[in-house]
Amino acid sequence: MSASPGARAAPCEWRSGSVAATEALGAALAPLLDAGDVLALSGPLGAGKTRFVAGLARGLACAARVRSPSFTLVNEYRGRLLLLHLDLYRVDTPAAEALGIDEDSERGVLVVEWGEKLPASLLERALTIEFELASESERTLSAWAAPGRLAARARALLEGWRAGTGPVS
Repeated sequence: MSASPGARAAPCEWRSGSVAATEALGAALAPLLDAGDVLALSGPLGAGKTRFVAGLARGLACAARVRSPSFTLVNEYRGRLLLLHLDLYRVDTPAAEALGIDEDSERGVLVVEWGEKLPASLLERALTIEFELASESERTLSAWAAPGRLAARARALLEGWRAGTGPVS
């Protein structure tokens, strides 16, 4: 069965009942990451995107405290790999395309909050993770990769992450 252009496979889903659990999901993904990987995070304010990045940073042995880059646009954390943490909340999609993010993506792991604003060239190869508020304390994380050869690495990341964490569905 082949997917139609633009279609994506059913997402893999996790539930998180705490900040620590959200960070643990990020830490579980971190060992699978390589330079050039792109993670596009989306979801409302307060849904856990920055806490997930804190878990990624911990899993990559980054010593610095992770903070939201809403006003600085990008924070860099050094560990096993360079973690480039961007926040496009205050940036519209055309402006995001002019930032030269493509060039930065090869220096390390690119993790972008409000990732739906990324240029199409990055979105089509990204592992997309959507954060939803299930309740005041519970979050649902849904992850998927686009179809096509450009997202093969993202699909491999998703499969490895799924195997290592046991998704809810």
